[in-house]
Amino acid sequence: MSPLCDRCGEHVNRLNQQVSVMRKEIKNLRQMLDSAVRAHRKHMTSIQTAVSELGLCEPDKDQEPALPAPASSQAALEKGNIQTVPIGYISSCFSVKNGTPRQPTICGPSRAELRIQQSVFNNPEHALVGLEHYSHVWIIFLFHKNGHLSYKAKVKPPRLNGQKVGVYSTRSPHRPNALGLTLAKLDRIVGDTIHLSNIDMIAGTPVLDIKPYIPEYDSPHTRMGMDSQPYDSNTDQPTASLDETTDMLNIREDADTQSDLECEKPDDFGSKGCEADVPVTDSAKVCAQFSLHKAMEGVKAYVTHDDLRQVSCEGKDQVSDSPKIKPPELTAEHPCYGEEAYSTIAGWIREPPVGSLEVRFTPHAERELAEFLPTHLSGPSESKRPRFKFLRSPEEAAAAIRGVLSADPRSVYRRTRCKDKLFFFTLDTADVTCWFGRGFAEVLQVRPVEQHVASS
Repeated sequence: MSPLCDRCGEHVNRLNQQVSVMRKEIKNLRQMLDSAVRAHRKHMTSIQTAVSELGLCEPDKDQEPALPAPASSQAALEKGNIQTVPIGYISSCFSVKNGTPRQPTICGPSRAELRIQQSVFNNPEHALVGLEHYSHVWIIFLFHKNGHLSYKAKVKPPRLNGQKVGVYSTRSPHRPNALGLTLAKLDRIVGDTIHLSNIDMIAGTPVLDIKPYIPEYDSPHTRMGMDSQPYDSNTDQPTASLDETTDMLNIREDADTQSDLECEKPDDFGSKGCEADVPVTDSAKVCAQFSLHKAMEGVKAYVTHDDLRQVSCEGKDQVSDSPKIKPPELTAEHPCYGEEAYSTIAGWIREPPVGSLEVRFTPHAERELAEFLPTHLSGPSESKRPRFKFLRSPEEAAAAIRGVLSADPRSVYRRTRCKDKLFFFTLDTADVTCWFGRGFAEVLQVRPVEQHVASS
């Protein structure tokens, strides 16, 4: 019973594991089939709509009556059923998904170009007039390398290392509408081409729209400064803030004290003092000024000891406790002027389970990287050396590699199942080979893309 039963038990366990794997594969195939059916139906609907609008297909008399014509473009727009057209395609220093930053701030030296297609505008450069006044732009694009159209309500972000959250609380590319949004730095505009940096898009990404980044509208921190100065409905001018009000009260107090001291001098108004030569109307003004001074002192004490204490103490305590605490509602009894009234984020964004990695270069990789020439250098003697297309120097390429690897670009599967395998990614015209250890990533070699393709 002992050896034979043990072998049978191991055989049964292996069969159960194989059955479990087969069930998962069948489930994945069903999802892919459903996605293909939905995509086929969508394409057939668009083809039928185009044919009916062009009037190329006349109904046969022997056939049944045709269906009613599709709704007009205005009705389709009101229902949200539109067909997008890319305004251009990204030419980027990232040619494949592997190693492409997940967020634009990860790799600052990353660069890209976007050329507006002439099929969208007869004069594409006219659509870019005025955009040069902005330093950053929003890019709305399509995740065209998802591989399938399926999506799930819960996803596993790589930074959460396998934990599930709702898809709408993440920036996962696998969404019902595979739209992406990124904030890129606008370097310059040449004709119909936009030069960008701080990007996280791969080459060939279809761009649907461009919008200028306006901090006064898009940044809660900037809006906080604007909203802290409410407008007076009578004068249509911004009212003074708490600090400005306090300064005004101090100035007013100094002025009143100075006037009182001057009034006590007998030489200013004659030998009888100030009451002898001051008319009745002026005396009334002095009394009103004294009453106003007392009232302003009360307002100053209320503002300084109540509202300012509440802002400095209560607001800071709420932010320091947890980034996910909901701020108090703005009421007349409980005003709030801090940053917490405008933006909060999930705690795992600032403190993710997956930390940053230390990036190292082997001496061999450093020598290979130093062989690359910047884009602006040229010469017959250096024609055989590899050359960057987007990056400006080997030092900038090293900074870009550090940015990519420090954020750990591996998926959860690679991080857990393929720890001992090499990792490859392409940056501009260089193929980078590295491996990951405990808390670090080490670059082993940096070779030109052509050389790697030829040798393989």
